[in-house]
Amino acid sequence: MSSFAVILPAAGQSSRFQSGQKKPFVDLNGRAVWIRSLEAFVSREEVVQALVVVAAEDLDEFRDRFKANLPFLEVEVVVGGESRMESVSNGLAAVRPEIEYVAIHDAARPLIASKWIDDVFAAAMVDGAAIPAVRVASTLKREAADGTIASTVAREGLWAAQTPQVFRRDLLVEAYAKRGDLVATDEAQLVEQLGHGVRLVLGSPMNIKITTQEDLNMARSLLKSVPQDDMLDRLHPFSEVDPKSIRDKPLDFDQLME
Repeated sequence: MSSFAVILPAAGQSSRFQSGQKKPFVDLNGRAVWIRSLEAFVSREEVVQALVVVAAEDLDEFRDRFKANLPFLEVEVVVGGESRMESVSNGLAAVRPEIEYVAIHDAARPLIASKWIDDVFAAAMVDGAAIPAVRVASTLKREAADGTIASTVAREGLWAAQTPQVFRRDLLVEAYAKRGDLVATDEAQLVEQLGHGVRLVLGSPMNIKITTQEDLNMARSLLKSVPQDDMLDRLHPFSEVDPKSIRDKPLDFDQLME
């Protein structure tokens, strides 16, 4: 069986979230967002190492607040850098050398299902690099300097990238070592620069990233609609959810988006 590590970058400033807390640490129906983002990974047999990357200024508070969760999740805490790239690089440096694949998953992307992880892990084992993504359905506009529309962008062939982004460990290490001056917005961009193909795997519109308060409200509405292999999520030792809620009818995503 191939071995995987998962890195959760949680060291950002959350400047658009407009809250007293950073978005990975806010409560989402009884558990912190970052915990919900990690749970689907640590329950997998092939995931043998989990790391969460937090800002230096948050480290003491993070360890104190989540001291009951860290041993249960068997997660290692890594100090982040000034940017996402530096934070992931710090996490990558802490990955054990025998691990074959590394998954990077946004700490603020808590609605991840095992089935979606299955698909991207399988693709990464074939192609060496894979990310989940969804086809762009909306009409895209490029803005002019005065706030008007400068042009309409053709959406054919465009996808919106998601996480987890999964790579062979040696490939990702090489991509970081050879990044030069490139300021990438995700790890796939670094691997693309090497000339290595990155497989697109169909993701889900439900796999949203929490950036604003409105996103958090949407996540609360969608939580019960995320596909579940079993009911362990509802019986989690740190869960606030009444076990009787497992009989609740899932919400319909299309209705919520109308």
